[in-house]
Amino acid sequence: MTSETSVFDPPEGVLRATASRGAVATIASQGALMLTQIGSVVILSRLLSPEDFGLVAMCTPVIALLMMLQDFGLLAATVQKQGLKTEEVNFLFWINVALSVSLTLILLATSPLVAMFYQEPRVGPLIAALSVTIALNGLGAQHAALLIRRMQYVRLGFIQVAGAVLSLATAAIWAWIDPSPWALFGGALVGTLVPTLGMWLGSRWRPGLPRRIEGWRPLLNFGAGVTGFNFANFFSMNVDKVVIGRAFGGESLGYYDRAFKLVLMPSNSIFNPLARVMVPALSRLQDEPDRYRSAYLRVAGLLLFLLLPMMACAAAFADIVIPLAFGQNWDGSVAIFTALGIAGLVQPLNNVAGWLFLSQGRSRDFFHSGLIHALFVGTAVLAGLPFGLVGVVVAVAIAEYLKVPAIWALTCRSGPIRYRDMIRSVGPLVLSVHLVMGLLWLAKPHLPGPGLAALLQGGLLSYALTALMISTTSAGRETLREGWRLVAEKMPLRRRMVAGT
Repeated sequence: MTSETSVFDPPEGVLRATASRGAVATIASQGALMLTQIGSVVILSRLLSPEDFGLVAMCTPVIALLMMLQDFGLLAATVQKQGLKTEEVNFLFWINVALSVSLTLILLATSPLVAMFYQEPRVGPLIAALSVTIALNGLGAQHAALLIRRMQYVRLGFIQVAGAVLSLATAAIWAWIDPSPWALFGGALVGTLVPTLGMWLGSRWRPGLPRRIEGWRPLLNFGAGVTGFNFANFFSMNVDKVVIGRAFGGESLGYYDRAFKLVLMPSNSIFNPLARVMVPALSRLQDEPDRYRSAYLRVAGLLLFLLLPMMACAAAFADIVIPLAFGQNWDGSVAIFTALGIAGLVQPLNNVAGWLFLSQGRSRDFFHSGLIHALFVGTAVLAGLPFGLVGVVVAVAIAEYLKVPAIWALTCRSGPIRYRDMIRSVGPLVLSVHLVMGLLWLAKPHLPGPGLAALLQGGLLSYALTALMISTTSAGRETLREGWRLVAEKMPLRRRMVAGT
């Protein structure tokens, strides 16, 4: 069975090669973005105070909610739909623009109410100014989706890296001249404007006049399911911040927000961008379940091996990571980072589940998975609140473990991937990194050298011990072989030897 082709699809017959190049380009661009994010953490945390970050963190949930609503799942519809037509893209573009402008105006009008909720008058002007980024983001959303659908990842990566670098430069210069939360607004504004312009230039698609089309209901229905997940996921990702900011104030929220973002940085830099490669690639393998299963398990295993030993090391060495990243006045983030880092050993499992829902067009199940996230996190925040900030953090970390079986029971109830496939493929790796984390805690006092040297040694030890442990299973050995093949194929020396030069 063959699917209808589209002028917005990559060339036929080169899916594997395009996806492979896209994965490499995405990893390279995300490496650059991660370095930029690390630079942002190191530089801005020394120029601004925890309270400055806390004030902006109070605005972040509202901005994130409205950006989610402006999307309405229509970007995922653009990427996933087979046989996408020009008039459909044009229709989706104008829907995004209309939603974005409307939400910007609503936020401008209601910004004083947000300030009243937090009992912090400085939040009102900040959130009113940040509302502009919603309109700007909506103008480039469909253009970005077209780049993803066409698998033009080199171009997309360049645009994103340029935006991140200029955003950091703007925020750093502003903070050096005027150390205030407005420096973060300046960075956010430039970090939205530059990618939007880049997406318009890079996609080479221009919208026509707005007009209604036939067959628009399935597009919006798919988008509604994705939006339902995004809304529930927004709640689970932000209810803790809202409660902490309201109950404990801006400084406590600043400590929590910085630790939370540092824990998520590797995952967001690797898994979320690679979804741009995996979702369109898997979408085109829906009629070939064996290839679908093989591709998914191979990539998921490799990425988890890349990420989880890093997370185990970070959790074990939190008392070294936090001062190195933020400076000496951020000790309040150490315990928070430790608890969230332990939860980070299972959190990426839920990231890769999203690839399956989207590529299989299961937007309703995707929404239900978001409800599961929201239920566990909301319950955890309420349970931990009487025990203070650390109580909330520990409860959220426990919830991350409890929700994994429920998410994957839903994920594997249909489609080519079964529960036993995941247990066999990544179960040994997840178990191994927990054991490795415990060993690193025991080994940490005996590692020579200052903090950074000990952290680097711990990182090498984490990967070595994890590789040793998973090598005792067939799935682990296959992951290691696949990783070696990937590295060897990219080695210039090896290519020269094969070419006989």
